[in-house]
Amino acid sequence: PYLQSKRLALYRRYADELLQQGHAYRCFCTKERLETMRKEQEATKQQTKYDRACLGLSSDEVTQRVNAGEEHVVRMRIPEGETKTEDLVYGARVFQNAEIDDQVILKSDGYPTYHLAVVVDDHLMEISHVIRGEDWISTIPKQIILYTMLGWSSPVFAHVPNLLGESKKKLSKRQGDVAVEDFLNGGILPEALLNFVATLGFNPKGDQEIYSLPEFTALFDFSRVNRSGAVVNREKLLWMNGEYLKQKTGEELAALCQSKTSGRFFELEKTRVQTLTELAEMVASYEKDPRVSAELLVWKKADASDAKTQLGDVLGFVQDLPEVTFDSVEALETSLLDYIDTHQLSKGNVLWPLRVALSGKKDSPSPFELLWAFGKIESVRRIKNAMTMLS
Repeated sequence: PYLQSKRLALYRRYADELLQQGHAYRCFCTKERLETMRKEQEATKQQTKYDRACLGLSSDEVTQRVNAGEEHVVRMRIPEGETKTEDLVYGARVFQNAEIDDQVILKSDGYPTYHLAVVVDDHLMEISHVIRGEDWISTIPKQIILYTMLGWSSPVFAHVPNLLGESKKKLSKRQGDVAVEDFLNGGILPEALLNFVATLGFNPKGDQEIYSLPEFTALFDFSRVNRSGAVVNREKLLWMNGEYLKQKTGEELAALCQSKTSGRFFELEKTRVQTLTELAEMVASYEKDPRVSAELLVWKKADASDAKTQLGDVLGFVQDLPEVTFDSVEALETSLLDYIDTHQLSKGNVLWPLRVALSGKKDSPSPFELLWAFGKIESVRRIKNAMTMLS
């Protein structure tokens, strides 16, 4: 029932009703005549609108031309006077009907234009509120007039500000990825995107940015929607997405990334990225054996010999740790720091080569977190590999 092509008989029915009541008329003007008329109006600085040349045709002539198969459209006949509207965002407005064009409501191919289709569809589907972009405000009077002509009550209208690109122009496909799918494919969480869009042009609290859907539902009020366009700040979207990533568990993130890697790695890296795509790439790097140079394993003023000695000693310590210790980052940190203090060692000389041996990176989570994520067996294997490199 929602395919316009399946509803043509409905639109024709209501167009015929408007014709019979004198609220609409058939127009046989050619495209060439309409174009000439428009250019003449522009040249004389007149408002460009149809001159009602076909309104004065007799019913006999109209019938004759229709029966002859002459191509034509159906136009609504705008009444005299004015049309008053009430918008939940922009308030009361008054439109002078003399400035409103006799809109085509049924095209020559039998398809309705937007105005007739939306009025018929919204009425039959019992739509109570129409919420759309501010650039549609000018169409309100045409639709309210149609509702009145058909004897129907019009829905409540609310026009919200358009989303703007960085150039302050209306967001469009020409300016990059703007479809919801584009953002989701780029690693943005659905709830973060919803939160971001919902606060464009509206923020129920000045000191809060992150809202749950139930909060939005409870706090939303049209009277607090801004009337000016809202710029889509991608940096803010990325920040907001990062905040949502932090709220999820490692297991949840692994599932979202469709990864078989332990959720512990996702837990480690979720605070260091802003998108799921980045997170998946970061975690994937742990699935491969690290290729680290001997130089990177050496802490500041120490040397390769010291790095190898420290790794050898800490290897034995890690091997002797109970399995239960690897269930907690805090337990691993306490154990390692006690080991360093007991042997009066330098933290840097021990923890730097250990961290690099486990991650293969100059920058990475702490060695305590890495031991927790890799577990005892894999940690031992990586430390041994690093010692081989130092040899």
